[in-house]
Amino acid sequence: MSWRRVESSADRERAAALAGEASAEAALAAALPMDDPAERATDLTAAAFFDVDNTMMMGASMFHFARGLAARDYFNTSALAGFVWQQLKFRVGGREDPQSVKAMREQALSFVAGRSVAELISLGEEIYDELMVDRIWTGTQALAQKHLDAGQRVWLVTATPVELAQIIARRLGLTGALGTVAESTDSIYTGRLVGDLLHGKAKAQAVRALAAKEGLNLRRCTAYSDSANDVPMLSVVGNAVAVNPDSGLRETARRRGWEVRDFRTGRKAAKIGVPSVLGAGVLAGAVAAGMAYRRRHA
Repeated sequence: MSWRRVESSADRERAAALAGEASAEAALAAALPMDDPAERATDLTAAAFFDVDNTMMMGASMFHFARGLAARDYFNTSALAGFVWQQLKFRVGGREDPQSVKAMREQALSFVAGRSVAELISLGEEIYDELMVDRIWTGTQALAQKHLDAGQRVWLVTATPVELAQIIARRLGLTGALGTVAESTDSIYTGRLVGDLLHGKAKAQAVRALAAKEGLNLRRCTAYSDSANDVPMLSVVGNAVAVNPDSGLRETARRRGWEVRDFRTGRKAAKIGVPSVLGAGVLAGAVAAGMAYRRRHA
């Protein structure tokens, strides 16, 4: 499907459904096999679904990945600055602006077009160790572990490329990940997506698709997120938990009686949770950090 033609609401719904189905198939293909000793699932009709950015990990996983690519001269710092700006609009806007989502989609595809799947996975492993491992929220990780200890499977659900999401899930000892699926031919990315970014309604579609394939009872499942954009996903399960919520999700959680967990404190909470502090300063700091990282590793 050509994304230049995805303009109507019906087209976007179909794209979200396709993205969800593709993500569920990719997640199950890469998940731990049932006979793997690490697969401890005994409660087979319940599962937990965790958003990644600002829920499981401080900041945006795709931005950390972009920083790692910039340090390896995959693109220049002005391109990184453009990506940061799109991330800020995407995260802080509070609403799904189709033009912003389109720009994010094109930005994400520009990172992988013409690259091999194996290369992305190898880079993802390296960049996780360099820039992500120390950014995991220990409180959220503990919540995930409780579900594992209860014999439930635990899945990440994120707009990040599914290959990177699966690396994060594996490193955390989780069952697997639902993420954005980029089309590849002969293991080379084409620069097109299968469906759309796994965002908003597409996340809900992915959870439904996985539940149907795995025989899950969604009323017994739990979902965790920080963002009002994930209300569709939070609404399809029986137990919704707002983690480090933005103002929109905090208000929705209050109205619907959802549990709220906030692992942010003081200055860190202000940086991550309050849109008013995000802007030119964060953009400049992020780009400077990418440049400094490149210099240190030159």
